Amino acid sequence: MVRLIALIISIVLQIIAAAIALRFMKLTKYRLSWILLSTSFAFMAVRKIIQLVEFLRGPPSYAWQMIDEWIGVLISIMIISGVILIRELFQSLKRAETDRQRTEKRVITAIINTEENERKRFAKDLHDGLGPILSTVKMSLSSLTPRIKDETGTIILSNTNYLINEALGTIKEISNNLSPHILTNFGLTSAVSTFVAKINQTKAISIEFKSNMENQRLDSDKEVVMYRAVCELINNSILHSGASRIEIELNKHEKFVTLQFNDNGRGFDTSTLKGEDVKGMGISNIETRVRNVEGVFILESAPGKGTSALIKMID
Repeated sequence: MVRLIALIISIVLQIIAAAIALRFMKLTKYRLSWILLSTSFAFMAVRKIIQLVEFLRGPPSYAWQMIDEWIGVLISIMIISGVILIRELFQSLKRAETDRQRTEKRVITAIINTEENERKRFAKDLHDGLGPILSTVKMSLSSLTPRIKDETGTIILSNTNYLINEALGTIKEISNNLSPHILTNFGLTSAVSTFVAKINQTKAISIEFKSNMENQRLDSDKEVVMYRAVCELINNSILHSGASRIEIELNKHEKFVTLQFNDNGRGFDTSTLKGEDVKGMGISNIETRVRNVEGVFILESAPGKGTSALIKMID
């Protein structure tokens, strides 16, 4: 009785397995490896049905025993052949994943390049378009200076000149922040050093920057990624961490370039970044950009212990 129940359960399970495997054949594009494995499941079910019939009829005959054995041999051949051939299926899946990653990388690269080109275009339009107009206005006001004699007019003219100078300085600063010419012309170390110097001038926070790279250059894509990451990390510390000090080290070690960032802010629980709705575009953008140039981005923080970040990429 126990064997009868076991045979029935085996038949049901193997029929279900065969049906599921046969349904997957379309997904595998009818590859021979999966056809062999699916058919072997079906033959297993047939073999168990034969065993059940023999069990109900009584002692099995020699002929049925031989049929059962040869079905077992056939099943074994089909399984081993399917297992050998299924390697091609896994290779196909691996190729598909590789193609997907390459496509994703091309798309991200195109997005980043488009973003940088738009930054450069906007910075150029701002500098070359609005800048000359304000300069012309300043020249026109300067020509009025000898003609204005009363004190009130002189004060108004002086204030107007001051505001125009402020506007010209702001345009220059905005243009440089959008597309820093120092990064393009002199490299990452100079660009970061200049950016840090501007922040230090505000006295809002103290930033120490060290580097052993001096005038060494990286690929332009990697320099842009590093620079944007530094700017974003500093911005986050100023706006959210309440830090009074930041330490940044940019170093080259043989084939690798590393950027180490540390602040003494209030810190936070990094587990809150697991949800995309909480993560924020800043950190997500850094991760995406760094990964796109085959680099590694690691962010560590804890409440009351500040925040540290590491970017590592191949030179």
